[in-house]
Amino acid sequence: MNRRRRTLAVVALASCLAGGALAGESPRAIVEKMSRAAVDILGDKSLSSDEKRHRVEDLAYANVDFETMSRLVLARLWSQLSPAQQTEFVKLFREHLALTYGRNIESYNNEKVQVVSDHDEGRGDWTVKTKILRGGGSADVLVDYRLRQENDAWRIIDIVIERVSLVANFRSQFQEIVNSGGPAKLLDVLREKNAKGEPLKS
Repeated sequence: MNRRRRTLAVVALASCLAGGALAGESPRAIVEKMSRAAVDILGDKSLSSDEKRHRVEDLAYANVDFETMSRLVLARLWSQLSPAQQTEFVKLFREHLALTYGRNIESYNNEKVQVVSDHDEGRGDWTVKTKILRGGGSADVLVDYRLRQENDAWRIIDIVIERVSLVANFRSQFQEIVNSGGPAKLLDVLREKNAKGEPLKS
């Protein structure tokens, strides 16, 4: 994912990380609430970049189903990991997402988020379509959130920015690593990148 898309992803990811999914809330209501909270956090000039990043990270677990997202990212590779490796992968992948997008917190430039529509995807999934309003003559950015219901609450399982799926993007990168060195190498690479504070690709 290139730098421009990562920059645009800050608002999208902050939205899905900035609120708490409650049982009984509709997918659209959840995304609307998250978007308002994200804009409030990112636009708060009294907070440092680190404070904004920590607030977003602290709230992430409430709205993103990292285990399901991890399964989708690895697809058939998931079964090649032992239970212990699966648990570690979920942890490392969650940390890597925070690292990859959290470093671009300062790129926020007063963008707003508008929910455009939502629809049932079938098989228990729901998509909420939004638009990041950039202003200043810049083109708006389409962002789709895919949610899945679990225990009466909807949680994020994928984000599609400018028609590029976060799940599909990381799947292709992880596939390359596993093909060259197996599941153990993938965990080693994520540990190393997280320790250095580096994204997989620029």
